[in-house]
Amino acid sequence: MYVLRILSLVLDECMDCVEEEVDFNWEEYLEETGATAAPHTSFRHVELSLQSSFQPGMKLEVANKGSLDTYWVATIITTCGQLLLLRYCGYGDDRKADFWCDVMTAELHPVGWCAQNNKTLQPPEAIKEKYSDWTEFLIKELTGSRTAPANLLEGPLRGKNTVDLIVVGCILEVRDAFEPSVYWAARVQCNVGGRLCLSYVGVNDSAYDMWMFYLDTRLRPLGWAKENNLSLKPPTGENLCDLRSSSEWTEALDEATTEALKSPLPLEVFKDHADLSTHSFRAGMKLEMVSPSEPFHICPVSVTKVYNEYYFQITVDDLTAEATPTHVVCHADSPGILPVQWCLKNGVGLERPQGFESQDFDWADYLKHTGAEAAPDVCFPNASQSRGFCKDMWLEAVNPLQPSELCVARITQVKGRLLWLRLEGLTKPQPDCIVDVESMSIFPVGWCEANAYPLTHLLKTVCKCLVNGKYCCSQLFINHRCFSGPYLNKGRIAELPKAVGPGKCAVVLKEILTMLINSAYKPGRVLRELQMVEDPQWNCQEETLKAKYKGKSYRSTMRIVRTGDQVSEFCRRVCERLQCCPNLFGPTIVSDKCPENCFSQTKTKYTYYKKRKVGRPSLGENAQDGDMSKPARRRKKRKAIFVQKKRRTSIVGYHTTESPQVCQTKNTHSEIFTCISLATPESKQMQAHIRVHKYICFQRQIFCMCTENFEEEDRLVLETNPLEWSVSDVVDFITSTDCASLAKIFQEQDIDGQALLLLTLPTVQECMDLKLGPAIKLCHQIERVKVAFYSQFAN
Repeated sequence: MYVLRILSLVLDECMDCVEEEVDFNWEEYLEETGATAAPHTSFRHVELSLQSSFQPGMKLEVANKGSLDTYWVATIITTCGQLLLLRYCGYGDDRKADFWCDVMTAELHPVGWCAQNNKTLQPPEAIKEKYSDWTEFLIKELTGSRTAPANLLEGPLRGKNTVDLIVVGCILEVRDAFEPSVYWAARVQCNVGGRLCLSYVGVNDSAYDMWMFYLDTRLRPLGWAKENNLSLKPPTGENLCDLRSSSEWTEALDEATTEALKSPLPLEVFKDHADLSTHSFRAGMKLEMVSPSEPFHICPVSVTKVYNEYYFQITVDDLTAEATPTHVVCHADSPGILPVQWCLKNGVGLERPQGFESQDFDWADYLKHTGAEAAPDVCFPNASQSRGFCKDMWLEAVNPLQPSELCVARITQVKGRLLWLRLEGLTKPQPDCIVDVESMSIFPVGWCEANAYPLTHLLKTVCKCLVNGKYCCSQLFINHRCFSGPYLNKGRIAELPKAVGPGKCAVVLKEILTMLINSAYKPGRVLRELQMVEDPQWNCQEETLKAKYKGKSYRSTMRIVRTGDQVSEFCRRVCERLQCCPNLFGPTIVSDKCPENCFSQTKTKYTYYKKRKVGRPSLGENAQDGDMSKPARRRKKRKAIFVQKKRRTSIVGYHTTESPQVCQTKNTHSEIFTCISLATPESKQMQAHIRVHKYICFQRQIFCMCTENFEEEDRLVLETNPLEWSVSDVVDFITSTDCASLAKIFQEQDIDGQALLLLTLPTVQECMDLKLGPAIKLCHQIERVKVAFYSQFAN
């Protein structure tokens, strides 16, 4: 099921099915229905928005590692978030000296900084003898190149992506919707992944707000109109001009301009704006176009004015005497404009003009009747591209009648460069809307979630019932503060709802077990443990539980109790099997203090549940996408649901070698001790210390080689041995670094000094659910502790 929380559960009798809004998860929905997401590469505007502000090939000046107080010019080879891969100029195609640096912490400067600040430019020692005249070399190297912008290397905009440079309050100029030579200033009210909510300067009514993607050709930097000899006038549409007097408009513009000049919008925001192509339209030509006011049908339109070689005006054909003309300004690449007969050739209905008497519309008769000519095909150079979209693919799309709303959408037709989209979850049904494949109002699945914006999704049919009878149970509680054991991630447990149910026993239990499985470090392992939970005395039914881990799917059949009188014991048995507090979930609600006193117990208190080794299913964790008794088979890994684009993920400097004898552990305090079978608390602590110490010493020679990579000011001097740090000590250290926002994770997962020294980049990414950039920053701080430990305490 793609629903994460069941609001109403099913009874065998007395149930009433209704449509109800429930939580929606794209990945689960696509897997459940077998549907296909539109490829993220089809959304060109989104791809551009994810690119770093730094581009490969840019030049900058960077501190010379081999010589203090000297600098040298480097080239950006590639980017990964706020990380840059650099190569000193002079190395040519030799990659051996490439190095990564963090824009937020490294000393980076635009080309010319050294000359302005009397600093020394000196090539690295390794290539010092390669050229006799380095000045001449630099002149050739820098001629025609582009320097990294200074404002992206320092100050509040440092390291930000292009989209992130647009902050609330920024001022841009917007081309008038009806006069292409007229612009007016607008203020950014909201930036959702590059989709901007704008309000005209001088207009304080949110009813006039407009939504545009930052790449829209109507948007320009402040000062554009003046530089290009264009008019700066209040907007003409919707009678906005009448809201203020001429002097009030001027005053509002002056105030906004003064405010904007204090913190101007970087011009890098507009680096990806497309240049307009010249058009070949003439006044009087006719064509077909997706209706600009109701984008649910295609209608005949006419070119009624040509402004210049870039812009022309189109008017929707309406032959009624009292018609109010519908105008729109277009350019050669405007979405939705089509040649005459396009609908006929593609089997699409064409809306006949209002007031046209004949019931059967025919272009030849219509052109003769109006005395007009059809726009030639040369005016439509890209009328057939589809950009990889196919029927029945899914995406997210703007509701054309409510531009602030984004909806789950399915492609019902693809004709040439047009898509027909069925928007789901609308309170009032509407026809399929028509969008161009280049529209900036469509987005890949997961885009709203990635940008923390609400998504209107499908309504799910659920069945409601009264809770009674022996097959029903009351609410089951998830007590977040109880000990979560070695298998479950305490941080993920904390994100679960506090209760599930009431409802049918098997359904409530299946839902809560699914939540626990998805909160595990290794869901497949938890599935295997849950298979062992059964009792011949129980009245059970078989249910299939699913899990996903590292792109693989796991399934397991489990027997779940059906009657309410057995629910409490079943929950307790599951907790025992997972070595967590017996009250972690079940009918008992724990407020401040758990009856088991699990808050103050040692982290190995519940390992007595597993004193003897138990058998396991034949295939265990490797059974994929089928019954666990069937032979394992490879399953094609599903493409990620809209993720931030990373150009490179192989990072230098954080590779470690682990001894095969070292216990494979999740590197949290609880799991380290679970892996060690000890007799007494005293020997347990001693052996844990020895195990950690052996592990660290084994890696010492590897990390000693890394110490030379640390600058003197980057090295730590520790007052106490990190092996003896408590969880609070670890949290205090992380808080003191540039990874302070991650300190909460260390607190939740009870990571003490011993666990900290075992953390590596792969385990940090896996256990803490961190993306590559933050994980590397965190590992850098952990490595500082390790290096200090080796130099101060390891002997």
